[in-house]
Amino acid sequence: MDEAGEGDGRESLVDRPASVAAAFEGSEEIAEARDLAHSFLVNLQAVHGLPISGRAMGMVQLVVSELVTNARKYAPGPCLLTLEAEEGTVQVSVWDSSTMLPSVLAADPERIGQHGLEIVMAVCRSFAVHREPVGKRITAAVVLADDPGGDLAGRQVL
Repeated sequence: MDEAGEGDGRESLVDRPASVAAAFEGSEEIAEARDLAHSFLVNLQAVHGLPISGRAMGMVQLVVSELVTNARKYAPGPCLLTLEAEEGTVQVSVWDSSTMLPSVLAADPERIGQHGLEIVMAVCRSFAVHREPVGKRITAAVVLADDPGGDLAGRQVL
């Protein structure tokens, strides 16, 4: 989106990128992380006029929940969640202090639990893990609007 219409109260994402960040220290705060994601998306619609499908609303909250849950479960100390609107997607980024990189297990319908990263990778356009000077950062991009042809947006078939 280059610029919002003049005089309609919307701000351009070109002039001022939309992002939000927060630190979370306890498992009880996972619901707060989902609420932050929801509020961020509502703001993108209201202030910036970005089209966001109901599916995208749910998928961003799911990705936030999974990534923050994993950070709280497997890393000591707080985690940092950053959401940023970029080129029709929301980049969900979670930093934590653990140097242990996550492993995505092979699909196994009989396995109970540990399907979170499989789900995240299935609903996101991209998924990446980066080592940081301290800890790691996991970033996933969720498409904000469904395809005009009616196909659900998400991970691109290679």
